[in-house]
Amino acid sequence: MHIGEVLSRKPRSDVVTIRPDAVVGELVALLAEHNVGALVVSVDGTSVDGIVSERDVVRRLHADAAVAEVPVAAIMTSEVTTCSPASALDELMRTMTDRRVRHVPVVEDGRLVGIVSIGDLVKHKIGELQFERDQLDSYVHQT
Repeated sequence: MHIGEVLSRKPRSDVVTIRPDAVVGELVALLAEHNVGALVVSVDGTSVDGIVSERDVVRRLHADAAVAEVPVAAIMTSEVTTCSPASALDELMRTMTDRRVRHVPVVEDGRLVGIVSIGDLVKHKIGELQFERDQLDSYVHQT
């Protein structure tokens, strides 16, 4: 199972991005508007310059209550874990667990093509397991 299959089954494939010079107040509004937990930071909507999550906002709020006017670049993670559509689902799940990240941009030929969350991967994995269970159950009941 590859990440490309997970992306193809997501309801929408467009990735919400934010420019690094946007302020955190704009970031929070986009997170709420799109009901997502993280945004890819991109100067052009296709490159991955960073990633910023709700967790980044909360941690910065703890240190600085005036964070709403701070540029996104000041709180984003600039060393981003990415994958390709050909990445193996199980391998990416291990990487996300080991690195304690919940959102991974999907990049192909240097261009952002999607984003997957740990929830997307778990949902897909559960679907696979249910299919296998149903197949085994059908086989057992045929004999």
